Amino acid sequence: MRVDFGRLKRDLLELGQIGRSASGGLTRPSWSDADAEARRWLLAKVDAAGMRAQVDAAGNILGRWQPGSPAVLVGSHIDTVPDGGALDGALGVLAGLECLRRIKEEGVALRRPLELIAFTDEEGAFGGFFGSYAFTGTLSKAAIPAMRDVRGARLVEAMGRHGLDPLAAPSAARDPKEIHAYVELHIEQGPVLERRRIPIGVVEQVVGIARFLVCYRGRADHAGTTPMGDRKDALLGAADLILQARELIQRDGTTASRVTVGMIQVMPGVTNIVPALASLTYELREVDAALLRRLADLSRSLAEDIASRWGLALSVETTLEIPPVPLAPRVQEAIIAATDELGLAHLRLPAMAGHDAQVVGRVAPAGMIFVPSKDGRSHSPLEATADDDLERGANVLLGTLLRLAA
Repeated sequence: MRVDFGRLKRDLLELGQIGRSASGGLTRPSWSDADAEARRWLLAKVDAAGMRAQVDAAGNILGRWQPGSPAVLVGSHIDTVPDGGALDGALGVLAGLECLRRIKEEGVALRRPLELIAFTDEEGAFGGFFGSYAFTGTLSKAAIPAMRDVRGARLVEAMGRHGLDPLAAPSAARDPKEIHAYVELHIEQGPVLERRRIPIGVVEQVVGIARFLVCYRGRADHAGTTPMGDRKDALLGAADLILQARELIQRDGTTASRVTVGMIQVMPGVTNIVPALASLTYELREVDAALLRRLADLSRSLAEDIASRWGLALSVETTLEIPPVPLAPRVQEAIIAATDELGLAHLRLPAMAGHDAQVVGRVAPAGMIFVPSKDGRSHSPLEATADDDLERGANVLLGTLLRLAA
């Protein structure tokens, strides 16, 4: 049995038109109008496939084939970063849908049911992994009222416009005993598979992430009349941290360590006023949990030293903390068996991006399949994977699901 790749490709192209911008990228953050349109599109596709479609209290979209428990889950997410690509997340959901359609069409008898899931807000419009946290029972109800996007819009209001109460989201929690396994097909979002000309990646573990909001507070002064030595320039502290953080990670980390400042905001943001406030996102990634904690501690100490050096006040708020998660050996074995059956080479490797699989993998057996990314690009309009690689990945996913469910 093989997937109908023509049908899968059409689905990818259709979904890839929703939220498309002039640059060619997709802007479909969770609970935006574009995201709502994509959700309606997906629900219609699940219904058209003859599966029982539903939306849980967290907004996750579910499609079930055959009753029973525990289920083999397959999916990912359909929200995007601003000006992102058409494959990140969407490939896992739509390839999962195609696999369920083919199994249903062939009338394959399964020992365990299959369930498709598209998780809400994986990309972090309101913090990240909202749907998978709720699904695994790890979402804090107390934190929900404070969740906002970068423009300050509240999650409570955003979900409310679409008829959902986010305070009820924790009720979407699934008993881990009901999950036999979770499998996610994804583009690698890195250059390893393409450079080594290997069509399939078998993910062994997913990187840990520690994300902070760092705020330096100084004093707003006139840009012309305030001598350089008398200034308390908050942006100077932020710039110093950005430069020294790179040196810290290269010195004390490993080749798997990452630090990224993806956003910075300056107040009052006037050309002739010394910045009084500079806030920035500071994100660490590492596959070793102990080292991730050490790098976080060293980063906090560095931020404090810089504040003292420049006479600034400092606040550091933890906004995301996800430990590295090893993926289930038996799911990896099923992926490898499916790969071998198709005569494809594979490579074991870590996932250096965050995925819903790492959230699910904390409570139930989870696995990930990677396919190559052209030039390693992702979170960009240039994100692309060759059709042959997409088809191979979808067929490996199909074989994996059959092994886990049959």
